[in-house]
Amino acid sequence: MQLRKASLEDKTELKQICISGYSICFADYWNANGLEWYLNEQFGDQKLKTDLANKNIDYYLIYDTKDLIGFVKVNSNPNPTFPTQVTTELEKMYVLPEFKGQGIGRKVLTEVINIIQKRGSRMFFLDVLDTNKSAIEFYKKLGFNFLHSSRLNLPYFKDHLRGINRMIMELA
Repeated sequence: MQLRKASLEDKTELKQICISGYSICFADYWNANGLEWYLNEQFGDQKLKTDLANKNIDYYLIYDTKDLIGFVKVNSNPNPTFPTQVTTELEKMYVLPEFKGQGIGRKVLTEVINIIQKRGSRMFFLDVLDTNKSAIEFYKKLGFNFLHSSRLNLPYFKDHLRGINRMIMELA
């Protein structure tokens, strides 16, 4: 497994893996036209260009030898939930299904944690759908703890799937 920070030159490849990774996992979570709306909002050319230019947002491409198999997005913008802490949000992480269960996610997050600790982050947090039990267990095993639950406020997202759990990990 290799993790490589994405740059503007990677935008086309990044867009492809973002759309593919997200769609495979969550296509059924959206009402009509919702998936297309979300993919454009989150992974459209202008959004990716803006994110890649933002010094507080990093995308990492995940490779298995030479094949691109996933991505990670971390966001170090100040967060109102933790106003006195230097924090980083694990905003997105997707590994293609055929590569799950091989320890890649654990390796990726271990590497990401090392990167953000070196930058001074003292808290790592994420939001995970409360119906995504396997992801919740995965994050618990890595050391994340439940903080609170809330609901997604996204148009077109199926109402019965809007529950999210915020999880945190304090870093040394």
